Amino acid sequence: MPATKLKTTRVEKPWGRHDLFPGFPDQPADRDPIGEVWFQQPGDTKPDLLIKYLFPGQKLSVQVHPDDEQAHARGLPRGKDECWTILQATDDAAIAVGTKAPMSKEALRTAALDGSIEQDLHWQPVHAGDFMYCASGTIHAIGGGLTCIEVQQNSETTYRLYDYGSDRELHLDDGVEVANPVPYVPVAPPETVSDTRTIMVEGPKFVLERCKGGDRRVALPEGTTAWVVPITGGGEVAGLSFAAGECVTVTGSETIAAAEGADYLLAYAGKTRL
Repeated sequence: MPATKLKTTRVEKPWGRHDLFPGFPDQPADRDPIGEVWFQQPGDTKPDLLIKYLFPGQKLSVQVHPDDEQAHARGLPRGKDECWTILQATDDAAIAVGTKAPMSKEALRTAALDGSIEQDLHWQPVHAGDFMYCASGTIHAIGGGLTCIEVQQNSETTYRLYDYGSDRELHLDDGVEVANPVPYVPVAPPETVSDTRTIMVEGPKFVLERCKGGDRRVALPEGTTAWVVPITGGGEVAGLSFAAGECVTVTGSETIAAAEGADYLLAYAGKTRL
């Protein structure tokens, strides 16, 4: 199929919200809050990438993900690099990425056990329009009060180091082993290549573009899939319409016809832009 509209799965989380982003109906007040919206069946590890919306109303756990080599050693299909495109943010919204100073593995374990790890992290304020790439091995925590689209390698392997005193399981042995507890080093800044196309990140695991309305011809190598994630507005590709709150996959050579004023992400696995 040259284009497919993906299944939308709303995932209830205690740290989520009832008020969601335009394109999604709000969660009824008598239901548990929504923390994530997935654009595929949870647990399906076949696609290279996974696209989610995140709706944190509270801080997420301090966590870390393995890289490909570490994941393969554990019998897992891949590691987890990820990135966040911030769509909305309250005045005090922040994301923690990396540590304030290099830490030894022993110091990291101790800080995770006594809770001081939260103060050892570098918390960065975030605003609507911001973008952040988080490589595997980076210790991180997403704060409350923001809405973002997460584009990631398709892996749900998460090692929790600290969870603010909750009774959820921690994964200290694995987490400390795979963590790289050093200050965060940003990847190259986004690059605007035309009036309608900005390269948010180019490799090493995937490319993410942010595009505006108009026609965009894509020619994907055989075996490569691209994900079209409309933020506002809509459009059509391969005879299939799309709108905010949806996600469409594309293969082969197609034209993405986005409506005037539309704003969408285009993601695909690989190291180099199309």
